[in-house]
Amino acid sequence: MSGTEAPIGPNDAIKVTKIETFVLKNSWVFVKISTDAGITGWGEMLKDDAKACAAGALEVADYLVGKDPRPVTHHWQAIHRGAFYRGGPIKTAISSGIDMALWDITGKCYGVPVYKLLGGPTRERIRVYGEVSEKTGVNAMKVGPGTSRSPFKYIEGQKFVDEMVERFKALREQHGSGVDIGVDFHGAVQPPTALLLVKALEPYHPWFYEEIVQALNIDVMAEIAAKTHIPIATGERIFTKWGFKEILEKRAAHILQPDVCYAGGITELKIIAGMAEAYYSPLAPHNPQGPCSLAASLQIAASIPNFLIQERGDNEYADLLAKPLPPVANGHRPLPTEPGLGITIDEDKLMDQVGEPNPYRARLDPDDGSVVDW
Repeated sequence: MSGTEAPIGPNDAIKVTKIETFVLKNSWVFVKISTDAGITGWGEMLKDDAKACAAGALEVADYLVGKDPRPVTHHWQAIHRGAFYRGGPIKTAISSGIDMALWDITGKCYGVPVYKLLGGPTRERIRVYGEVSEKTGVNAMKVGPGTSRSPFKYIEGQKFVDEMVERFKALREQHGSGVDIGVDFHGAVQPPTALLLVKALEPYHPWFYEEIVQALNIDVMAEIAAKTHIPIATGERIFTKWGFKEILEKRAAHILQPDVCYAGGITELKIIAGMAEAYYSPLAPHNPQGPCSLAASLQIAASIPNFLIQERGDNEYADLLAKPLPPVANGHRPLPTEPGLGITIDEDKLMDQVGEPNPYRARLDPDDGSVVDW
């Protein structure tokens, strides 16, 4: 059942029959949940530990098969709290992908997009950032802090800082003030260098600084955040409501960027958004993955009041979908209208891309061969 057939009634029985996972050659990981009503749900998980996530999701079948898929929050609690060791990227990614697929099934059961089950829409359209284009009207983008290389030295010299400033200044002059430009430090910049760059770029009005340092020491991030008026964004390597609690309390970031594929799924992102609202902080969901990731993120964007913008929202994913998403217009994507996540995976296209994921890699300093952050 694709989601276009007549929905089943709220009192009709439905049970999960099978969980399957698929690892793609680009390391994207998909989970498919089937039911005895012919309705299937799809989700995505962490890409950096693809095989571990794929295997872990299959283990959840011991709990989920035979159960009604529609009590999604109950299942989230059971999967999370049923594990003695909780949290972390892999376990939370497994919960995220399954949560996404269960919401997809539930929306299809009732014939509505997921956001209508989360309280209805809070906006009429969803702003996205990606490739700035006159055709689509996208007027927000994100760039890295590098020049000929990334800033991975503990303390970069003045030459590197000047080159970085000139690069960003040229970009600002090219696009003018009508384009919002964020700078992604990718958590690969050491604190002294991060502070140098944060102050040096301020005159050219970055929209935000993302992952100025690794999120493992929130106090360090908070110290840098207190020294600039440019908003700090973080969240792509932070998991569950408990991971975001300290960031909000210490004002280490002003914009939260949870990833629906490994922060806890739709269920948890809705809660994180509520926590953030109490601190007047918006969400800009992280998304380097595939169509389930974007579709689930759009359901969140449509249902929370404190949404800012969606990363990579300009991708149509025609290579994996039975039909591409409606196109972006005037820098915004229309609200999803199809049931569930609002997409239909083309399984033939998907299977063509199944294979060995990208190999594990390490990044080295070309000057001395030491390991640097990725």
